[in-house]
Amino acid sequence: MAQREWLPKMWGDWGEDKDSPFHALRKQVDTLFDDFDSGFPIRSGDFTVRTNVSETDGEVCITAELPGIEMSDVDVEIAGDKITIRGEKKSEKDDQSEKDGRTFHRIERSAGSFMRTTRLPFDIDPDKVAAGVKNGVLTVTIPKPAEEQTKTRKIEINEG
Repeated sequence: MAQREWLPKMWGDWGEDKDSPFHALRKQVDTLFDDFDSGFPIRSGDFTVRTNVSETDGEVCITAELPGIEMSDVDVEIAGDKITIRGEKKSEKDDQSEKDGRTFHRIERSAGSFMRTTRLPFDIDPDKVAAGVKNGVLTVTIPKPAEEQTKTRKIEINEG
């Protein structure tokens, strides 16, 4: 039985050609698996940023993985009790195609805009927030207000 011309030759070629009828299907399936693998992070934009939120008695710390992203393309904004990290990861294809006549045969690295908003149980003082980046990980440290620090206390459990 002869293979139809529009069918891919190998499984790995499914949807690689943008003119292929399988391209849109492959893109949707890849996105589904990306979401499943990442624990269904909130998506706002084209690119998913994975974050961790942790706390101590005195502060909340948010870390965001931003590999390959220029910090000049990232903004951290505070509004009341919300902190928003937004930015854009530029595609290597867009950056290099026109410069040196480069032709890409496969693009698997993600690119696009992103936005993650985290709401905290207190208003954030923007003057006290610190942000830094090391090895592609953005760390934002938010001190808790004094009244929040005193709200948490251990309660003794009595038996009987």
